[in-house]
Amino acid sequence: MQPISNILNKIITGDSKEELKKISDNSVDCVITSPPYFCQREYGGGGIGNEQKVEEYIEKLVMIFKECVRVIKPTGTIVFNLGDKYIDGNLLLVPYRFAIEAQKTNKVKLLNELTWVKVNPAPKQCLKKLIPATEPFFIFVKDDEYYFNRDAFLDFKDNLCGCKKKPSKDVGKKYFELIEQSELSTEEKKQAVKELNEVIMDVMQGKIESFRMKIRGLHALPYGGQAGGRLTQIENKGFTIIKIYGNSMKKDVIESTVETIKGNIHPAIYPEFIIQEIMKMLTKEGDIVLDPFLGSGTTAVVAQKLKRKYIGIEIHSEYVKYAENRIKENANNHTLDLFL
Repeated sequence: MQPISNILNKIITGDSKEELKKISDNSVDCVITSPPYFCQREYGGGGIGNEQKVEEYIEKLVMIFKECVRVIKPTGTIVFNLGDKYIDGNLLLVPYRFAIEAQKTNKVKLLNELTWVKVNPAPKQCLKKLIPATEPFFIFVKDDEYYFNRDAFLDFKDNLCGCKKKPSKDVGKKYFELIEQSELSTEEKKQAVKELNEVIMDVMQGKIESFRMKIRGLHALPYGGQAGGRLTQIENKGFTIIKIYGNSMKKDVIESTVETIKGNIHPAIYPEFIIQEIMKMLTKEGDIVLDPFLGSGTTAVVAQKLKRKYIGIEIHSEYVKYAENRIKENANNHTLDLFL
C-alpha cells in the first residue's frame, strides 16, 4: 500500500486490477467510472472488454468492483456506467447482469439506477429494432453513512427564475373551513388549526412555496408509506401537511447529448455534464474521486473544475497522455465554466 497523498491529482498508467490493490482501505470518497463495454470497441488491445463470453467479462468487472468497495470510505459511493450489447439479435442486458453480480459478492446496496437519456443517439440500420437511447449509471453504497446532496443534482433548474410567486393573502383559507367541517375530534381540530397557521406563516415568509393538507374522512388516503409517514399521521392525528419547497423533483433520469471533443483519440467518452451533476450530488469540495478506467480523462477534468481531488488509472499510455493534456488545458482555462 502507498500513501494516498502520493497519487492525488495524478494518472497511473497500469491495469486497474493491479493498481487498485495498492490503494489503502477506506481512503477514497467516490468512484465514478465507465469500464470498456463488452465487445463494443477496440481499445488498443489488453485490458477488459474483449472477452469471448459475457460471463467472463462480468466476472472481471466484479473483481474490479470489489476493490472499489474496499477503497471507498463508509461515507463514499461507487458509480458504474455500462452499455449493453446485442449478440445474434439478442440484447444481453449486460449492465443489469453486472449490477446483480456486484451485489451478490459485495456488501453493498444499489442506491439508484440513474438513466442517461441520449438526446442524439447514434442511428441504427436495423429497421426491426428501436434505436437504443439510454444507458444506466448504477450508484452503489457500502454503508448507510453515505454522503448524498440531492439538492445539488441539476440545481440549475431551481435557479432559472431567480424569484418566487408572491403568496396569496387567502393561502390556506379553504383548509380552515374543511377542518371545521371534518369529523375530527375537538383536540385534533385544535392541533390541525395550530399547524395550519404555522405552515401558512412559512409560505408568507418565503420558507416554502406552498403546501397541501389531507384530512381524515375528507381526502383519499395515500398508499403505502413508512412509519411516521403521511398515512400514519392521518391515522394518528387526523391530518397531514405536505410542504412544497418549489424545487424541481430530483428524478433518476438525466438528459444529455452524446459528447464529442475535437481531437479526441478515445472511441467512447461520457458527457462532462452528467459527471458534473453526479459529482456535485455525491461529493464535496476537497473530496477524492477515483476513476479506475480513466480513458480520455473526463472524470479528472470535472473533478478539477469542481475543486475535488482525482486519481486516475488507465492501461493505455496514449490515453494517459491525451488525458493529461486535457487536464493541463483545463487548468490553463481560468474561467473553468461548468455546464448549466
